[in-house]
Amino acid sequence: MTGVLDTSARLLRLLSLLQLKPDWASADLADRLGVAVRTVRRDVGRLRSLGYPVHSTPGVSGGYRLGAGARLPPLLLDDDEAVAVAVGPTPAAGGSVTGIEESSLRALAKLEQVLPARLRHRVGALQAHTVPIATSGPTVDADVLSRLAAACRDREQLRFGYTGHDGRVSERRAEPHSLVSWGRRWYLVGWDTERDDWRTYRADRVEPRTPNGPRFAPREPPGGDVAAFVERRLGHQMWPIEARVLLRAPAERLAGRISGVVEPVDDESCLLTLRGDDLHLMAVMVAFLDVDFEVLEPDGLRDHLRSLGERLSTRI
Repeated sequence: MTGVLDTSARLLRLLSLLQLKPDWASADLADRLGVAVRTVRRDVGRLRSLGYPVHSTPGVSGGYRLGAGARLPPLLLDDDEAVAVAVGPTPAAGGSVTGIEESSLRALAKLEQVLPARLRHRVGALQAHTVPIATSGPTVDADVLSRLAAACRDREQLRFGYTGHDGRVSERRAEPHSLVSWGRRWYLVGWDTERDDWRTYRADRVEPRTPNGPRFAPREPPGGDVAAFVERRLGHQMWPIEARVLLRAPAERLAGRISGVVEPVDDESCLLTLRGDDLHLMAVMVAFLDVDFEVLEPDGLRDHLRSLGERLSTRI
């Protein structure tokens, strides 16, 4: 029995390794698993018998690649993976992607039926004590999201209609790089071939055209970090005003009291960087801190703080 369990655990580990990257040399797999190359060959055969399409790569340093199968084979999951997969469909049923709600619930029901009792208990506890907050907002169709993801994967140029903030639709061409989930929205990051620059597109405003364009050579993402690029881009679009205020108080005293970046200057002062779209509201936030301060920029914030002070003094 011990030998069977060892083999099953090794198959699970082998499958996990094959999913980590496209190609593996036989010797590398053997080294990671701590077995001989011939054992790897036998284990690959076992995976194939279970329905996993593991392809061989020829040559002296030949290896293996996990391909896409025509049917879903039996899954090999450890306890933590099983819980993660079972809990995952719950938020998907009411999230920002449309068209997958019913499928998510069906998948959840099937997974719960085959989970061992100890794991059903963990999943049940997570579901019973997790309270989602119903929010409204734009959603993206699951089919559109899948098509965008496939174009990113296959490095195929996208042709699509794009609805701008003013409601007008324009025809766009882009080399898609990644999909980024930010808040309750999905964004496509790609190289706009007509503007010759990186752009961020809201996925719910994209209408893919058929067929896709030609394949392209991948580009290095902006700054090497797609998520940081989207955060910077959206931050500047949504909150166009940046203010810098020197506060006469230690940073640890103000941390968590205001939505901004607080950086220590010395033991008795710190620098507050705020972003927003309303100088009056930003003035109220600064005044609310109840500490001495000096506005470094912009000048308009000084005017709003001065006006706020005058209005308050006349009402005391």
